Amino acid sequence: MNDLSRRTLVAAGLAAGTAPAFAAKARLTSVAAPKPWGALPSARQLAWHRRERYAFVHFSINTFTDREWGYGDESPTLFNPTDFRPDQIVAAAKAGGMTGIILTAKHHDGFCLWPTMLTEHCIRNSPYKNGRGDIVREMEQATRRAGLSFGLYLSPWDRNHADYGRPAYIDYYRKQVVELCTRYGELFEFWFDGANGGDGYYGGARETRKIDAPKYYNWPSIIALVHQHQPMACTFDPLGADIRWVGNEDGVAGDPCWPTMPDHPYVQEEGNSGVRGAPLWWPAETDVSIRPGWFYHADEDAKVKSPARLVRLLDESVGRGTNLNLNLPPDRRGQIPAHDVAVLKSFGDAMRATFATDLAQGAVAQASAIRGPAFGAAKVLDGNRDTYWSTPDGVTTPTLTLDLPPGRAFDLIRLREHLPLGVRVTRFAVEADVDGTWRRLATHACIGAQRLIRLPSPIAARRVRLVILEAPVCPAISEIALFRSVAPADVAPPQSNDPTTLSTRGWKVVAATAPGAEALLDGDGSTVWTQPAPTTRAPAGVTLDIGGVQTIAGFSLTPWRHPDPDSAPPRGYRVETSLDGTSWATAGDGEFPNIAYALSTQRIAFAAPVRARYLRLAFPAAAKPVGQLAIADIGAFTR
Repeated sequence: MNDLSRRTLVAAGLAAGTAPAFAAKARLTSVAAPKPWGALPSARQLAWHRRERYAFVHFSINTFTDREWGYGDESPTLFNPTDFRPDQIVAAAKAGGMTGIILTAKHHDGFCLWPTMLTEHCIRNSPYKNGRGDIVREMEQATRRAGLSFGLYLSPWDRNHADYGRPAYIDYYRKQVVELCTRYGELFEFWFDGANGGDGYYGGARETRKIDAPKYYNWPSIIALVHQHQPMACTFDPLGADIRWVGNEDGVAGDPCWPTMPDHPYVQEEGNSGVRGAPLWWPAETDVSIRPGWFYHADEDAKVKSPARLVRLLDESVGRGTNLNLNLPPDRRGQIPAHDVAVLKSFGDAMRATFATDLAQGAVAQASAIRGPAFGAAKVLDGNRDTYWSTPDGVTTPTLTLDLPPGRAFDLIRLREHLPLGVRVTRFAVEADVDGTWRRLATHACIGAQRLIRLPSPIAARRVRLVILEAPVCPAISEIALFRSVAPADVAPPQSNDPTTLSTRGWKVVAATAPGAEALLDGDGSTVWTQPAPTTRAPAGVTLDIGGVQTIAGFSLTPWRHPDPDSAPPRGYRVETSLDGTSWATAGDGEFPNIAYALSTQRIAFAAPVRARYLRLAFPAAAKPVGQLAIADIGAFTR
């Protein structure tokens, strides 16, 4: 220490007997806590931050129609799970370390999973339990039996309702909100999807209806309605809600990802990273599915994310201060498939083992400055998020050092700020003393609710220090923890058992408008065919030889799911078939719904099955104004 002032000597926490007499006197003097800085979280937002990861459950009539977005004209009789087991679904989520479940009570097709009397398009008119079932109730009870929290998703868009787009629908929607908020106990989250307005059945009108969503829904009034009945339920997404969308459905938060946002309608680019110092506490939730799609599809049985990928998702979401909302779609039985369960258990076991032992425990903490005894350096080690290390108001770039017990190797570092005082640290570094030499391990912006730093390999350091590089006010750090990561056990990928999906083995690319189109046939979503963004005059296209004449009922297209700001999947398609590669017949054309942001596999059925050996697909435009088109896979199905 260069500055041996009275304040510095006290702050250094010198041992009794060596400190000046005034140090003992200072310990008796009450020191005020730092004043909050910037936007601050509400009580329900603070509770939400501590949940860290929970499960989405997309299960509805789309499960039985093999769609991602239902049109609204589906018969309720299609909904008929053969062996619905809510406890099995919840157990799978709990095995993965999830703290709660959010169930899709109603998706865009308008089909309601609870026996509401507000519409006939609901479970009352399904074969499930002879119309006396209530999926929402059964899931809610199973979730609470397991000690997890329960939340609900209610799509504002309703492609079934005749009055959608008119004032009468808002009255209907508000009544749905009240039913769900008053029938199923305490909710931790209420999810409003951002997809609103477009084509639909709409009671038989079969037309396109456009809306001005903020004006039409009057979101502040609907959010207030939720909080009237569920004061601790965080609402998702629109301006005025408690939490925001992270800007993609790939589970990847920006780095940094600030929990603060401007007081204006959501902008996707801002949503991914947040805005430092903005006036609203509007933290991000990262939503992603364990499979390519949100609903179960048999042709995705071999495309479940690996346990190692889930670990990376944790780093890219929770590790950047957001919450992870991991979708687990039940199959047509009403259960999570066995392979998905095995992946979740492997991931959950690894995370429980990794975070079981904090290797920083037993360390001696010292700081270049402390605010007073109640804010000492050791507060970062006490396991209490309500206590924290802080410094005098004028000390904004201090250092805190941990002297570690010998022989402790770690490769994962966890930092947390004391959120009730705001996000105070702008930039920081973590350094380690290894063999007598200080090494800088990482430099980042934003600590926030949580920052995970994963090292390439374990290190055995004598000391570790947190260096605050930039901050507008004194820090408030509640935790520094060190862990030795445990890798998840490998889970052998299954083979797809869907008899309707045609294998692409033996398929060939006959022609393509750009090189590398073979990547479309390898079944690997991480390999991608790209080319400059197409136009109507110069569409992208590929011609495929499927190896022999077969009956084809439609084709599938899987976008590249990597969040690349300069790439996008196609907006629409034109597909032709041929028996000989010379004479062609049009099989269909149209748009891919929500492909730009959902980035989920699209399954396009032909008007009728056709006999063909060749497929020719053309893509006249990208789904967003970007520099290049990107597609991961193309396939076909027989039914």
